Amino acid sequence: MTPTRILIMGAAGRDFHNFNTVFRGDDRYRVVAFTAAQIPDIEGRHYPPRLAGALYPEGIPIHAEEELPDLIRRHGVEQVIFAYSDVPHAHVMHRASVVNALGADFRLMGTLATQIRSSLPLISVCAVRTGCGKSQTTRRVALILREMGLKVAVIRHPMPYGDLSVQEVQRFADYADLDRHDCTIEEREEYEPHIDQGVIVYAGVDYEKILRAAEEEVEVILWDGGNNDLPFYRPDLHIVVADPHRVGHERAYYPGEANARCADVFVINKVDTADPEDVIELRASLRELNPAAIMIEAASPLFVDQPEAIRGKRVLVIEDGPTLTHGGMRYGAGTVAAQRFGAASIIDPRPYAVGSIAATFEQYPDTGPVLPAMGYGAAQVRDLEATVAAVAADLVIIGTPIDLGRIIRINQPSQRVRYELQELGAPSLDEVLRSTFAGLDRAGPVNRS
Repeated sequence: MTPTRILIMGAAGRDFHNFNTVFRGDDRYRVVAFTAAQIPDIEGRHYPPRLAGALYPEGIPIHAEEELPDLIRRHGVEQVIFAYSDVPHAHVMHRASVVNALGADFRLMGTLATQIRSSLPLISVCAVRTGCGKSQTTRRVALILREMGLKVAVIRHPMPYGDLSVQEVQRFADYADLDRHDCTIEEREEYEPHIDQGVIVYAGVDYEKILRAAEEEVEVILWDGGNNDLPFYRPDLHIVVADPHRVGHERAYYPGEANARCADVFVINKVDTADPEDVIELRASLRELNPAAIMIEAASPLFVDQPEAIRGKRVLVIEDGPTLTHGGMRYGAGTVAAQRFGAASIIDPRPYAVGSIAATFEQYPDTGPVLPAMGYGAAQVRDLEATVAAVAADLVIIGTPIDLGRIIRINQPSQRVRYELQELGAPSLDEVLRSTFAGLDRAGPVNRS
């Protein structure tokens, strides 16, 4: 029988996972190509033969998504798998319309085929949008688990933007591991805060092998999701974070709405900086989507070492890159700190943007007058450094989760903004986790009806 010809649309993450779990080694299918979007310069590569398996001795080419119609025609593609996250529902259907008009099926893969089961208890932290506060929620969950006497490893949603053939399984226990794996700024933002807490982080490309490696050295697995994607593993407790600054997005983005509908626990974050009416509206919307989920409200209080240094200054604000780009936010913690602590003005960096940073602003024109900390490769890191240097600011406010000064040279005085999750009232994550893991059998997973 002739294999069904498949094309997978992705962004160097969910696409590879869907291939690994469903298509690799199955001679009923032949994946002819991946397409890539969202992340700069990830097209033009190959998914390497060592990872692709025996059916793909030359690997699988990765093309820009703009080539999709031509690829469907050229390869006689019969099914197109949409496999990336944090996109409006309308965007998904526009892509489906292109595919269907060319005669191919358009497919969204669910959790039944793509989630891997762990031999250990597994908690997942995901979100309805990028920038809701997954990272600080994951750190809070890890802290509680450690206080319960459990050894935990975080497995982070993939960000394999380098040489895929050497990124199959990655383990990060200290800063030297970040340097050894030549991590991008985006990877460091996700891994470094966990390392600072003494928590081992795993990531890479093959998430079956990653899970089995982590299971060898801990008692609980904590999935740290990316964007608003669904977990790669079957969770015993699924925590989903939502943002009252973007009410309605929980219903309007893929696959964030699916995350909301399958959540065991909602964390409504940032209630300290949101309009109370928006918090009420979001709570009602989530309750309608998923009446059975536990609802927790939380704040993300800001901490600045020297807040008095901000008052009266003309500041450049640097924020987390993905939150501003495909996350759709116009500001982040750095902007809030600038306003709260009395900055005289926030300098718009767009007139000073260099190279790929200028291109980022062109691609995401709704980004506000702040600088996204983009650093998907060495060239972009250099462009970021040059952009910062070109802005005549009295002070740089760094709202990224890491010490950006370790990655780029910042000549101006600077202040870092830190933020951690703080639950308000009851129930709390501590109560939910202790209830879930009461009587935990450390030799096996939690039994869940």
